Amino acid sequence: MPTPYNIRVPQARLDFARDRIRSIDWSSVLPTDRDRYGASSEDIRATLEYWSDGYDWRNWERQLNSRPHFIHTVDGLDLHFWHVRGVSSGSIPIVLIHGWPSSAFDFWELLGPLTDPAAHGAADETSFDVIVIELPGFGFSGKPTEPGWGVTRTADAFHALVHDILGYDRYMVHGEDWGTVVGAGMARRHPESVTALQIAMPYVPPYGEFAPDPEWDARLHDLGGDSCVQNQIPDALTMGMVDSPLALTAWVLERFAAWSDNDGSVTSALSLDALVTNLHFYWVTSSIMSAARFYREAALEGAEASEHNATGAIGAPVIEAIGLPKLNVPTGVIALPSEPFLSPRPWIEGVYNLQRYSTFERGGHFAAFEEPDIVLSEIRAFFSDYVEQA
Repeated sequence: MPTPYNIRVPQARLDFARDRIRSIDWSSVLPTDRDRYGASSEDIRATLEYWSDGYDWRNWERQLNSRPHFIHTVDGLDLHFWHVRGVSSGSIPIVLIHGWPSSAFDFWELLGPLTDPAAHGAADETSFDVIVIELPGFGFSGKPTEPGWGVTRTADAFHALVHDILGYDRYMVHGEDWGTVVGAGMARRHPESVTALQIAMPYVPPYGEFAPDPEWDARLHDLGGDSCVQNQIPDALTMGMVDSPLALTAWVLERFAAWSDNDGSVTSALSLDALVTNLHFYWVTSSIMSAARFYREAALEGAEASEHNATGAIGAPVIEAIGLPKLNVPTGVIALPSEPFLSPRPWIEGVYNLQRYSTFERGGHFAAFEEPDIVLSEIRAFFSDYVEQA
């Protein structure tokens, strides 16, 4: 049986961060131009000043511990997850899977409305049993000490946890960023158990009649600075972030600024409190290094696929996980306007069994983190059609 988990970060780890932040010599930081050089010193400094002088991790620690969460060893690795059962005896199991550089915290605001809709003003809505699993090497999950923890192994481990350990014969999956790819892998490899799949990063690389596509390759090249490094030499970068709040914040905030729907400042899309809490999922667990390795493992896993598809380093793991021909599991897409990896709909229809495609006027890559109300309504709208099958 899974072991109940309690988050309790040593005070020394929290004090160390504050001391490091307060000792930063900002005069040595060059003026920045986010569009040209990839960072905003204003956003970074505001985030770090809030971290050191206004943020209360202990408050969030209490809140995170207020929901039942557990740890269990699957395939030799500890997986940490929140398992919040719905108020109804017939609640529908749903797995929510996050990505990088976000965390399981993405889904925090969804737990209450999904598990107890009546208490959140939606008495007629279906209640869900929600399972939020942290990816290998992320947050409070274990850090792999052997190679091979890429998309396929993770998909199988997540299925084993939900199906074999928690006892759900049928379940639904919602994925974002890497969660999209892992969720697709679960649906591909375990279609007898995955009732329906919903993705908020509707990314499919060029393939078949769509490949090669120079414009798409150029677009990905512009977007994938983090992927290029982390696909190939992640430790060379992230090792320096393990004990540097400045390095960690600069790297993570760059992605949030580039991929969220904002007005030029990342804090227009996400609050400082939310940003710093997400950073703590990497900081208090010293997991930024192990989390980034997921890119390298996925890239190596997809190397064989890249020999057969014109997908490139980013696309190969995706095609490897989704597979061809078309994935049969019914799929819903949340297409937010500032999602940088939004593929043309015909590409998506070619590899997914697309049953719902919803567009919106706001939102970016971090769907549940940025727009929890949209994701909540789409989970309810899409998965309600498959409740009887779960």
